[in-house]
Amino acid sequence: MSSPLPTRDGYDRWAEIYDDDGNPLVALEEPLTRHHLGKVAGLRVLDAGCGTGRHALPLARAGASVSAVDFSEGMLARARAKPDADRVTWLVHDLSRPLPFADAAFDRVLGALVLDHIADPPAFFGELARVCDPRGRIVLAAMHPAMLLKSVQARFTDPATGIKTPIQSVPNQISGFVMAAERANLRFAHMSEHAPDASLAERLPRAHPYLGWPMLLVMVLEPCDR
Repeated sequence: MSSPLPTRDGYDRWAEIYDDDGNPLVALEEPLTRHHLGKVAGLRVLDAGCGTGRHALPLARAGASVSAVDFSEGMLARARAKPDADRVTWLVHDLSRPLPFADAAFDRVLGALVLDHIADPPAFFGELARVCDPRGRIVLAAMHPAMLLKSVQARFTDPATGIKTPIQSVPNQISGFVMAAERANLRFAHMSEHAPDASLAERLPRAHPYLGWPMLLVMVLEPCDR
């Protein structure tokens, strides 16, 4: 395995194969995220760290007004090339910086598989809270910190070299997310931990080493001042 790539460079290179990578974490995460977002028709939705648009596009097709941001030009290029991409407002933006949106601009705020690349969770949670409508909801799905105990971080097989390539990640912990939410004046409406089961491992063999092991953390947050 090679040395970790800087996060932006890594995702630019991963973009070519991301949608067909057979990633069990993505397969575990997507239905849970959609469930917690709920019905979105007529709602304003922010997809923070949208990648190839795997959530943004279905949300737009479901009738949401979607703004999608990512700092990987490679990922956004893949997203913009997909059917119905014109239904989404795409924006290049680094999530370590303040979000370029007004206060209370969104009814739903989504951050799917981005938290392991966030170096300052309190600042990030604060920005998500700022742009979320007081009656809205924030849905965060993250690689479970327990994966680090198996020496696992975001990684892909580089199509140019065939080498397994990790991407620079941050070893955040659940306690850090809890404290970041408190500082942002957010309350937890839901928190759950998820492991792959035999049916997922049968469909995606890469899940076998993680059977019964926490792979995904899901958090649903709401503004306290609602």
